[in-house]
Amino acid sequence: MEINYGLISSDSHGQLGSDAYTSRMSKSKWGDRIPHIIEVHDDKFQFPVERWVVNGEIQGGNVCNCPTAMEKRGYYPQRWEEVPLEVYDPANRLKALDRDRVDAEVLFPNGPGGTFFYGDEKFELACVQAYNDALAGFRRTSRRFIPLAAIPFMSPIETIVAEVERAVEAGHCGINMLGDPSVAVKGQKNLADPFWYPLWEACQRLGVAVHLHASAGLAGKLSLPQWQGYTNRQAHCVSTLRNFCTATQIVPYLIFSGTLDKFPRLNWVFAETGLGWVSSVLEACDYEWEKRHLWTEGILTRPSELFRRQIYVDFWFETVGIQLREYIGVDNILWESDFPHITSTYPNSWGAVEHSLAGVALADREKLLYRNAARLYRLS
Repeated sequence: MEINYGLISSDSHGQLGSDAYTSRMSKSKWGDRIPHIIEVHDDKFQFPVERWVVNGEIQGGNVCNCPTAMEKRGYYPQRWEEVPLEVYDPANRLKALDRDRVDAEVLFPNGPGGTFFYGDEKFELACVQAYNDALAGFRRTSRRFIPLAAIPFMSPIETIVAEVERAVEAGHCGINMLGDPSVAVKGQKNLADPFWYPLWEACQRLGVAVHLHASAGLAGKLSLPQWQGYTNRQAHCVSTLRNFCTATQIVPYLIFSGTLDKFPRLNWVFAETGLGWVSSVLEACDYEWEKRHLWTEGILTRPSELFRRQIYVDFWFETVGIQLREYIGVDNILWESDFPHITSTYPNSWGAVEHSLAGVALADREKLLYRNAARLYRLS
């Protein structure tokens, strides 16, 4: 892929079209359980609004999470016809990339997508396959899109691996994983369990990374109860700023469970978590490793070395984390725009870049802004 601007977003969100599921799932088999859009009444609005419905359940939020793509920034569309083509149509989305002078973007889910927990293994698999097929369409349109495959968490591991292999063949460049599948799916195993070894082996063989986005599905379990006295903006700040808390626990988990050493060529990416937490976690892990002589228990490599070998993190506004880039690992840091969510730097991403990287040498700038991502996703 040709690099024209020198900027790759490691965390953006790929919105599927309104017919993404209805055009790919069997109407005779699944009927109205298929994810689709319906008109509903909402007391907050004086007009009928539209919402996604999946398995008969109306999804919360708005019809599309794309406030930075709207003409009035911060407005959440209430009807599908309000959603700009640049959000869900890949050919038109390229225009948004060019407007923001971004070369490529990694596509995480935008609802409904990513997980489909409705107590039905076969229904979940059908939804996941439709999602993966639809998102792969972005990649077929342009290699500037880097889609991540969803996982059918309720299926046997053989089915999970087969779906990842199918998705990668279709163009996906990684998988999107839960921080602890056992929390979301009754009877499922946590990340360090041997149950997942065939998946890690497949990802390592295919050369695709495992991605954990924001709280990785654990915000409700790891956070204080939301105070009802917040305004909407205050509540959003709290929910965004806590995202790194999951990563601070999963990084030591991957290191001290031996998972990184068992799969030394498997990369892990923590998106929308920022950088500030990394130095504290690495210093603590190294300290404990030395203090407890953990090399005598099979953790042979210093934790900070394991991190720099296999783990990537990202930033979009930080300056302090950038100052610590050598300790974190200048080859392990990615930049993100979070388009089209409310925290997105779009359409002035380069302004955000200059704020964060003031005074940073050119060689380091290039690594952080696009070279590390280009290497990780094999874009050259």
